[in-house]
Order: sequence, then structure tokens, then C-alpha cells
Amino acid sequence: MTTPQTTPRPPAVAGLLLAAGGGRRLGGRPKALLTHRGRPLVEHAVEVLRSAGCRPVHVVLGAQADTVRRRAELGGCVLVDNPEWEQGMGTSLRAGLASLTGTDAAAVLVSLVDQPGIGPEAVRRVLAAHRGGASLVAAAYAGVRGHPVLFGAAHWAGVAAAATGDQGARAYLREHAAALTLVECGDVARPYDIDTEADLVHLE
Repeated sequence: MTTPQTTPRPPAVAGLLLAAGGGRRLGGRPKALLTHRGRPLVEHAVEVLRSAGCRPVHVVLGAQADTVRRRAELGGCVLVDNPEWEQGMGTSLRAGLASLTGTDAAAVLVSLVDQPGIGPEAVRRVLAAHRGGASLVAAAYAGVRGHPVLFGAAHWAGVAAAATGDQGARAYLREHAAALTLVECGDVARPYDIDTEADLVHLE
């Protein structure tokens, strides 16, 4: 009697969505709750990660977190509260990475809630460059590094230690540029941010 061969499952790559911002330049409207294609922007961003194959998806909430929970359908996500969100994106990145401790994720792909022009295809390209726990990968647009960014588990402690203010992982990525793989995504995504009233024209 022969034992059927089973194909080993690839290591899990978690999705980490940073969605804690308060929208200071948008009159204090949390970016997670802006409407895009008929639903809260945070729902759209979660669906992008899921469609591309990220499992599980962790979502860091901050500004009006209770309201986001009520209004957005985030079933199946791990919701992470960041009480220090006003201190900048670095605190959300640290909170999100801490929430992955003890999971089986071999890497995490980090995306931002206010970039709806970046869809599943760009995420898939970055995921395809994952090679293990030491992987460090970022999307690029006309050769310029952007989001999403993938961090193998070997980088998490260093990223968390370096994440301060609104810089997030920028300093860490600069210091480890030689190890960073850039994946061009300019033909399939637009990396604009929704930061000001003028940027709202990008929402549908």
C-alpha cells in the first residue's frame, strides 16, 4: 500500500493593513471610513489583501476604532488596537508586528489603507518574490520604492525597533537596501495617497 504524496503548503504570508490614521488633513475623518466603491475604504483594502492570497489579515485600528468596528465588515480579520496611533504610523507598524507573534506566518506583507490605487495584482507580484524568512521585498513605481512591502520574519524585530513617528519602516529599508528586492508595479497600480481634500477625487 502506497502513501499518497502530499504537496507541502507554502509558508503563510500574513497581510498587515495599517488603518489607524485620523485623517488630520481631511478634517479629522478617519481614512478607514472614507467611502470607496460604496463601502468603507478599510473593507476595500482588506479585500485586496485577501484576493492576492494573504492569510491571515491583521488590521491595525486607531482613530474612532469603535466606529470602524461597527460600520465596516471585517469578519475573519484580526483587529489590533493601537492606542498610540496619534504618535504616527510607526506605532501602528509595531503594534501590527507584535500581533503576529506566535502565529505561523513566515512573512508579512504591509499595506496602507489610504492607497486604493494599489490592487491585488501588485500585491501578488510582491508575494511572488517571497523566498523565506529573510525576504525583504517592496513594490516599485518607475523604480522608486513604495508599498506594499514584504518583511520575512527574520526582519520583524529590527523593523519594530526602527519604527518611529511617521517614518514606519523607511529607515530600516534604507539601512538594508542591499538586501531589498524591488518589484516593478507601475504598470498595474497607482501609488497615490488619500491625504488631503484634493486627494478625494481618487475615490470612486
